[in-house]
Amino acid sequence: MDREVWNPSQSGRRKQDFGPKVNFKKRKVRLGSFSGLPALSRALVVRMQREPSLAGFEPVEQCNLDYHPERGAAIEPHLDDSWLWGERLVTVNMLSDTTLTMSLPAEGEGAGEGEVRVAVRLPRRCLVMLHGEARHRWKHAIHREDIQRRRVCSTYRELSAEFLPGGGQAQLGTQLLDIASGFNGTPV
Repeated sequence: MDREVWNPSQSGRRKQDFGPKVNFKKRKVRLGSFSGLPALSRALVVRMQREPSLAGFEPVEQCNLDYHPERGAAIEPHLDDSWLWGERLVTVNMLSDTTLTMSLPAEGEGAGEGEVRVAVRLPRRCLVMLHGEARHRWKHAIHREDIQRRRVCSTYRELSAEFLPGGGQAQLGTQLLDIASGFNGTPV
């Protein structure tokens, strides 16, 4: 990964994107210079697809993130888009251990008084998949205090039903899958 250019990102991170150009507010997707997932990911994606919980997982986007404590790197609590990205988000944590913080706003009486937080330890070289309520209701974050050493991760995203056969944008989805699965990508 370090042979490719790292681009500055939000909150002290650096990133490498391998995916289409997306405007989430306008719900527009363009192929742009998307040339596929990187060659170095082919074996890992094939290995992931052998796992029963990832059967049929066809990622069309890979985002490599580089967190460094000296840059104050972090990512705020958020939910990933569900218009374009499908049910499963898969992240491979590399180089160092960290903690993923999952948070859910409190519901019902006194809801403004707090939220539920769960700290999930991510050992170096682990894979974590968010799906179901963890994907759609719980926000996820990596806090500054949880970055002790350089952390590099790769997040893989699959398409939503809108971009799969029978969906309104199935033709574009087919193009994206064809390009992604060529594993000829360079960062966009």
